[in-house]
Amino acid sequence: MSYSRVNTSAATLTKNRTEGSITPSSGMCVTCVDGCIGMCEIGKSAYRGHEVIYPQPFGVITTAAEKQYPVDYSHLNIMGTCVGAYGIEEDSDRAIFPAVDLEVRIGHDGGLKFRYPWLISGIGSTDVAKNNWEGLAIGSALAGTALTIGENVVGMDTEATLVNGRVTDTVDLKRRVRLYREFQRDGYGAIVVQANIEDTRLGVQEYAIRELGVECVELKWGQGAKNIGGEVKIRDLDKAQLLHARGYVVLPDPTDPMVIEAFHRGAFKEFERHSRVGMVSEESFAQRVAELRAAGAKYVFLKTGAYRPADLARALKYASTYKLDLLTADGASGGTGMSPWRMMNEWGIPPVYMHAMLYGYAKRLADRNAYLPALAVGGGFTFEDLIFKGLAMGAPYVKLIGMARGPVAAAMVGKTIGKAIDAHQIPVYVERFGSTREEVFVTASAMRTELGAALYEKIPAGALGLYTYYERLAQGLRQLLAGCRKFSLEHMCRDDLAALTTEAAEITGLRHVMDVDRGRVDQILDA
Repeated sequence: MSYSRVNTSAATLTKNRTEGSITPSSGMCVTCVDGCIGMCEIGKSAYRGHEVIYPQPFGVITTAAEKQYPVDYSHLNIMGTCVGAYGIEEDSDRAIFPAVDLEVRIGHDGGLKFRYPWLISGIGSTDVAKNNWEGLAIGSALAGTALTIGENVVGMDTEATLVNGRVTDTVDLKRRVRLYREFQRDGYGAIVVQANIEDTRLGVQEYAIRELGVECVELKWGQGAKNIGGEVKIRDLDKAQLLHARGYVVLPDPTDPMVIEAFHRGAFKEFERHSRVGMVSEESFAQRVAELRAAGAKYVFLKTGAYRPADLARALKYASTYKLDLLTADGASGGTGMSPWRMMNEWGIPPVYMHAMLYGYAKRLADRNAYLPALAVGGGFTFEDLIFKGLAMGAPYVKLIGMARGPVAAAMVGKTIGKAIDAHQIPVYVERFGSTREEVFVTASAMRTELGAALYEKIPAGALGLYTYYERLAQGLRQLLAGCRKFSLEHMCRDDLAALTTEAAEITGLRHVMDVDRGRVDQILDA
């Protein structure tokens, strides 16, 4: 069995000539013919070279790997019961699914509170993030969930002011924080500012704390989508040169006269901006955490990518030793549109494997009474069943699920439908629900009543899309929890899951479905 698709993908806008006859190991057509124009990835690489490394079209897509892993969350099933109730009175009139409490509190002082057990774990400088920020920020704030401003936002801001290589003023970062704060309600949620190497050199987090009042900052070691730094494409020479001057790796060199001439001639149309890879050491990590706390950070997080097991252990140990408030472990693979496609498919530890390791490592530390931060896990979570499984497999240590592609998709769809409504050109697929926002978005009427007309009118359709998607996730998760008779999240446990295959049981440490309740079954039948 082949787990990978190679040489053809919608992500790289490539396909095989002989779609029905493909060599499994290479992905090539069984017969490669002289005279073919090169529709496959090999062929396209013959004339576009390094451009074909990346998913396309850049700026309007999010992407995720096509690789099928031997074990994933579909190999686990949720175990319900018809007995008892946890977190509520055992009364059929009280133990109803709307009564399930999804609120989460984290932080060293319990000061961060979220209405739902998920967050957007990093939306940075890509066009797809910037162009949908209104929906993401306002929707997250209204829902009472956390939102992370990802890497390179300040560095990419052509209107940011730098003095001696340190940021003193911004446009984009201020806008992103303001949009979230303006719609935050009752103290729920949090805006988080993330930093990579370039952000740290620019003093982004110190600026965010000092000038914008940001309380939550996140150190970034990596993400599940790739094991190198952040990347974007630049179509403007002046901007490429500005980013080069700010210390980014820009390819080809936008200050080289021959490159400039070739760009003007149209020999190529895009520059690539790359971030550097980090060099983690405990000494530098401890120093940076101390610097952020001295600068006024109230909560310090860490996000790590799908690196090898020793790196996951290192991340958890450092987060424990230096008493961080949240550690996010992001399994392979997905992203907001600019990760090398083959890398996204073929590197890293897949989510179930990584999350099982994280649970085991956390339990080892907890058994020694070591401090543990709240844990979040990421890697392809989109719906309530996956959220349930991620929380249950990591219980009691995993408190939050990290998402990005699902929320971005919801915000993009909401924005698109809003434009269609305004233009009176509603697609037939949507028109059957109505012709106004209140008719199409099922949460809109209640939101108007709750917020009042004046504030409601400020809410963009993208935010309605995200908020409505979250409403669906919340109701679905409450139903699953009620079916397990768990009426608040602290009662979730690994026994709420069963492995459907022996391999899944071996990897996760969960019981195989045929072994679940074996002792209790014997007691019932032999009584």
